Order: sequence, then structure tokens, then C-alpha cells
Amino acid sequence: MRMRRRLLSSGLAGLGAVMLVTAIGLVRGQGSAPIEYDLVIRNGHIIDGTGSPWYAGDVGIRGGRIAAIGDLSGAPARQVIDAAGRVVAPGFIDMLGQSELAILADPHVESKLFQGITTEITGEGDTVGPQNERTLEDSKRQFAHYGITPDWRSFTQYFARLQKQGMGINLGTYVGATQVRRYVIGDDDRAATPAELDQMKALVAEAMREGALGLSSALEYPPAPYASTQELIALASVSAKYGGIYATHMRNEGDGEMAALEETARIAREAHTAVEIFHLKTAGKPNWGKMPQVVAFIDKMRGEGLDIEADTYAYTAWANDLAAFIPPWAHDGGDAKMIERLKDPVLRARIRKDMETPSQAWDNEWQEIAGPQGILIASVENPELIPLQGKTIADVAKLWHEDPIDAICDMIIKDHAFTGVAVFGMSEPDVELALRQPWVSIDNDYSGGSPTGILGKEHPHPRAYGTFPRIIRKFVRQEHLLSLPEAIRKFSALPAQREGLADRGVLKKGMWADIAVFDPAKVRDLATYQHPNQLSVGMDDVLVNGVPEILDGKLTPALAGKVIYGPGYQEPR
Repeated sequence: MRMRRRLLSSGLAGLGAVMLVTAIGLVRGQGSAPIEYDLVIRNGHIIDGTGSPWYAGDVGIRGGRIAAIGDLSGAPARQVIDAAGRVVAPGFIDMLGQSELAILADPHVESKLFQGITTEITGEGDTVGPQNERTLEDSKRQFAHYGITPDWRSFTQYFARLQKQGMGINLGTYVGATQVRRYVIGDDDRAATPAELDQMKALVAEAMREGALGLSSALEYPPAPYASTQELIALASVSAKYGGIYATHMRNEGDGEMAALEETARIAREAHTAVEIFHLKTAGKPNWGKMPQVVAFIDKMRGEGLDIEADTYAYTAWANDLAAFIPPWAHDGGDAKMIERLKDPVLRARIRKDMETPSQAWDNEWQEIAGPQGILIASVENPELIPLQGKTIADVAKLWHEDPIDAICDMIIKDHAFTGVAVFGMSEPDVELALRQPWVSIDNDYSGGSPTGILGKEHPHPRAYGTFPRIIRKFVRQEHLLSLPEAIRKFSALPAQREGLADRGVLKKGMWADIAVFDPAKVRDLATYQHPNQLSVGMDDVLVNGVPEILDGKLTPALAGKVIYGPGYQEPR
């Protein structure tokens, strides 16, 4: 286990938070008696996040932090929440949230708050910084999709923008191995020169000093597959020197998963870094039933002293870009080059042959599904394709009177490689086994959404709105796969420990008051694959840094979230 790290947080001032609580709450304790607390949550069943069973008590909050826990029945407070018959738990931590751009479009990110999420960790390979003209050009369609003008280049500048606008949740981010590769090399399929690798390492070091939580990779998506293991070790070693972790979407989650796990363990060992495996899965029907093998490998590595953990969203469909179905060699040079190859009959035939041939050399998603009915169109950029959102590739192929692989290729061409999809390729027993592991926490792996506004125009995977409540409804209440205290540990203390958030994730005096109040019998997800833009229900009160973002089941105007800075953060002079 690496040395525990200190978290520095910055955002809305405590004074502003207190004023906002007073403005939206019930003022109590006025008169001669001094007001001891800004807010008290009374009569709750406290589940503190450690996995311990509930106990009865009150929680007193002052200056955004937990000031006391116990019998506070006589203590005066500006605002009181009566939690009688309900659970009081730490706010949930989304271990891979993807909201770095969505939060600029809608800072409330309702889909997160209504799940009880108060903190999001984001940045999967491609990250919001560092940026140069090349990376900005690569991402221009994403910025346009959210109506965002990128006015930052560094993490420092991005965090400043977040702090200026305010946000409904806390947010921290990794620096992406893909991002620094694109910054220095672009999308070319080649090794970095020694000078280029030195430049990439310098960018990682700078990002860590600016507050990144560690290094992330997404090795399925070009140009990330072009990076050697040694390149990743070099970059992860820099992150580790600043106390950061290495978080990875492994190179393969299907036929080549065991080799990908070996690579991940090698990076952990040689870079002397803790590791978080994003969205642990065994992908593709040929690999169903292999989760025990994956779990045994990670347990073995942990037994040998490697600090490896993982997270899951606990659905049987994953989500990614439709372009991920195209073999990595065809992405060489970026999206424009890939689209040219898709239009070339000879190269398209080669792409088809690769998709139709099982391989451990790349994560071949076409081989991991039962057929085109297993690919659901989630989001598009081309307005002409919007009617296809919610339809499968089988539907599209029928509509366009063509073969499903041609439909995939033509969809990528028509949507300029923007299309997002949900892919049905996992088995329920494998998902459940991963979820049960004591070292597995929870991620949404989707950006924050809202049923209305610009975010409501998307057709996301239902996990965007439902992951955490679904685990409570399905795996705690209905199937008894987890106890409620264990589920909440996976939602709070475990991810806080992994990220070194020493002052979040547990209900304890002195911690930031990120808190969810709910009746576990009433919490449930409403989002479905066909109708995903539906907020979960049952989270009655959600506090971020002591300020109610949800009060009595309704969104408040508050934007009390803070930037979560990593262990190497050095405050700008």
C-alpha cells in the first residue's frame, strides 16, 4: 500500500457556503442562545462508510465540515434536516465519471446528484489538459457538441474556470497518457523518440503539480494502443513520484485480457505505483465465466504486494465509441485518415476481414457480441442521424439495406467518428462476481446528464442516471448480493482511500460534509436503454461540502462543489 496522501481542496469559500445554507434553509436558534451549527441532521441511521452497521445519531455541520456526531438534540442550528427512519451516509464517489466537459455545459449535473454522487473522478486517457492547438483541433467536435469554447490550456486554467462558474459536485481528474501522447506526437502509429518521451514525462510532472490525481490510460482507443508498455511505465513512474496512482482501461478486456492484466501488473511493479483498473469486466460471450480467473489473478498480485484495485458499473452492456469496432491500424493518423480508409474499398475489405477474425492482438468488439442487435446507438453529432438514437445496428442495417459491418462503417463516416454506442457483451454472473470483490468500487463511466437542456438531447447508457441507485435496488434490496453497509463502503470509503482523499468518504468529525440522506427501501433507478434520461429517485437530501444540493428531493440553486487536487499539487504563486 502506498503512503497515504494528503488532499488539498479549493472551491467556494466556507463563508459563502454558510450564507447559502442560511438563505435556502430554516433559520433556527436565533435569540440569546448561540448558534452552534450551520446545519444538523437529526435522528438518522448513520452508516459511516467503513462497512460497519448503522447506529443512531445526529450530525452537526459547521463551515462545510462535520463538527460533531452524537446526540445533538439540544444544539441550536440554522437549519435542521430530520432524518428519522432514514439512512445518513457519506456522499458517493464516482470513480470514473467523464463529466469534465458536461459540467461546463450544466454545472448542476443532476444525473449525478440524484444518484447520491457528491464527488467525481474523471479523465480516461484523453483528458481536459494539457492542451495545445493540435489536441484542441482533435477535440473540436466534442467542444461544439456541448457548446463550449475551450479557453484553457493547462489544468490550472481549467480548474480556475470550474471555480469561477461553480459546480454541483466535487471534481478531480487524472492526466491522460493519451492526452500527452497526442500533445507531443499526434495520432501516428509509432514509438516516441527519447526526446518526445522526455517531453511527455515533463507534461505529466507539470500536470501533477497542477493537481492531477495520477496518470490514466485507455489502451483500447487509438492512439493509445500505439504506446509501448515501457512508455507507460515511464509516464506512470513520474506520476508515482508525486504520489499519484495509475488508472487504466486495459489494453484488452476480451480474448487478450490475461495478457493485459500481466501488463498492468508489470506497470504497477516497475513504476512503483498503485493501480486502479477501470470498469473491470470479461467481455464477449467466448469469455463469459472467466471472471473467477481474473479475480484470482488480481488476488495473487495483491498477495505479492502489488496495490491493484478496480471499479465497476455493474451493467451487462458497456458504452464506447462505435469507432472502437475498427482495428487500431486503421486509426493511424486520426479520425480523418480512418474515414478515408473506410471509404477505400480495398482497405474496407481488410477492415472487415480483421473484424471477422478472432484475435488477441486487439480488443475486437465485433467478436464479443452475439450480433448487430447487441449494438445500441446512444449519441450522434450529425443532426440527420438523431432519429437513429435508441436503435440498434441491426435496425440501421435493415433501414439502409446493407450488411451490418457496412452499416457500422457508414455510420462512422456519416457521423465523422462521433457516434457513441451501448454494447451488450457481458454476463450477469461475471458482473456480480466482480461487484462482490472487497477491492472493487463503483463508477458510472458516463458524463453527468440532465433530462432537459443541452445534456437532455443525448441518448446515454442508462448507467449515466442509474448506477448507484440500481446497485441499492437490485444487488442490495432484491438479490442480497451485498449488505447496505458494504455497498456504501464501495460507494465512499473505498474510493476515497484509493484516491487518497483523506478528508472525504467517511462520516467522521473533521471530514468534509458530503452526505446523502435516503430511505433505502425507496431508492431506485428509472433509466432504461430505451428511455435513459430519467433521474433516479429516493435521494431526499444530498449535501456537498455541507450545503444541500438536493433538499426534500428537489434540486437547489447551490453550486458548492470543490476542485479535488491531487497529492502533488503545488499552489500557484
